[in-house]
Amino acid sequence: MNLLVLCLTMQVGLVFGLTGLIWPEKLMPAFGILMFPWRASHRAIRAHGVVVLAAYFVLLARISLTGI
Repeated sequence: MNLLVLCLTMQVGLVFGLTGLIWPEKLMPAFGILMFPWRASHRAIRAHGVVVLAAYFVLLARISLTGI
């Protein structure tokens, strides 16, 4: 069950990471709420997208190498 939750979380992260890179204007309202004291910008959304994709690939490598 823990592996299922991890895999679903990774897939959601992959979707939001790619969306942040390809269509940052679609995520602008959500980031406007999440980053309340600061202004959401395309640059910040793309940076978060890159970080999420990096985390996705690190977790994917961990699962592949350890064979969980």
